[in-house]
Amino acid sequence: MDVFTLLVAIVALVIAILAFQRTGGIHDLRRQMDDLSNKSEHAAKGARDMTADALGRLETYIRGQQPPSSKEEEPPTTPLPTKEDKS
Repeated sequence: MDVFTLLVAIVALVIAILAFQRTGGIHDLRRQMDDLSNKSEHAAKGARDMTADALGRLETYIRGQQPPSSKEEEPPTTPLPTKEDKS
């Protein structure tokens, strides 16, 4: 009876190997793993960028500052009115 069990196990192993090869084998498995790792890296990069943007906006809100503009603005050259100018 032990020999029969061993033969059934070997036949099941052969069938499993054949089914694995028929579905694409190790090459398909590696390709799927590469695709998943690329997608996860892309998702992580997007999440990292969104988090950085949110933290930047939060910092601006907490500090009460205006976000820096893309070009440097010069201060106005006209003098501000003083109390003496109002009379």
